[in-house]
Amino acid sequence: MKKTLNLILIVVVTAALVYVLVRFTGIYKAGFAIALNFLLMGGALMFTETMQSDMHWGYFDLQPWESGGKVYERLGIHLFRKLLVWVGWEKLGKATKPVGKGAETLANLYYRTKIDELGHLIILVIVSAFTIVVAFRFGLVKALPLLISNILLNLYPVMLQRFNRPRIVRAIQLSQRKLNAQLI
Repeated sequence: MKKTLNLILIVVVTAALVYVLVRFTGIYKAGFAIALNFLLMGGALMFTETMQSDMHWGYFDLQPWESGGKVYERLGIHLFRKLLVWVGWEKLGKATKPVGKGAETLANLYYRTKIDELGHLIILVIVSAFTIVVAFRFGLVKALPLLISNILLNLYPVMLQRFNRPRIVRAIQLSQRKLNAQLI
């Protein structure tokens, strides 16, 4: 019951902060787009951390069309990864979530990709709704900051998690094989 109340409180407070942001800034400005995304990232992070789900949902399973990651490669996922390194996000991520070589550490990383993906997916949907409203009310050009920020700050991170997860699974399997070979 307490967890449910906390989740509701997180949603209400985040919605109230979004309302304040909308009320006191231009909804079609680049600053609004960035502020909205980061505000929602904070809310989504608190929501997913409080939720503490095992994340065994079918959505997170690798789809046949994703096999090998070729779709994501064609959509520029490697360029996005380089962008993350260039802006320092990769270094920040490694500092807050260090990656070890053990199966347990890799399993935690696998779980974190699901949590991160869910958070970005929630934000992607919300910012897409704002983008549609701004496009219809003020025109497509005024919606571009929201659209671009949504692609860079949410769509590509979702694709990156889906691109990385099968590689983490292979690393876990390799780590477990090595452990089993040592036990024999």
